[in-house]
Amino acid sequence: MKNLKALIQEHPFFAGLDAAYLDLLAGCAKNVQFAAGEHLFHEGDPADQFYLVRAGQVALELHVPGRAVEIIESVPAGEVIGWSWLFKPYLWQFDARALKAVRATAFDGRCLRGKCDANHDLGYELALRVAQVMMQRLQATRLRLLDFYGQRP
Repeated sequence: MKNLKALIQEHPFFAGLDAAYLDLLAGCAKNVQFAAGEHLFHEGDPADQFYLVRAGQVALELHVPGRAVEIIESVPAGEVIGWSWLFKPYLWQFDARALKAVRATAFDGRCLRGKCDANHDLGYELALRVAQVMMQRLQATRLRLLDFYGQRP
């Protein structure tokens, strides 16, 4: 069985991360599992976790008034979920629900923020990685909206 440090090091989100940071990150981490249909978090709740999805698939969902819950993205293994832990007011903006059984590494957001405050180089590195994920997700959302409204060339 692999330890947390090895699992973190192998995840694509942390590819190339300075090895000195792995112990700091592992100190905030734990392994978690979610059954298919189980929620990882709910919109409006405190965003106190960040997840490396190691197996399974997670739906990011949005409640649309007068309509059913909409899946805005399906996040597969090898990806990350949750950046709200990094930005005030530290509240989830969506629901996350396991579409398939999920195995993940969960990081305590408060612990991570403390490590980032104490080590600004680590904070900068995490912020860059989170920003990259945000850019990819925003671009994917843009393309979905173009498809939805029939404007894609």
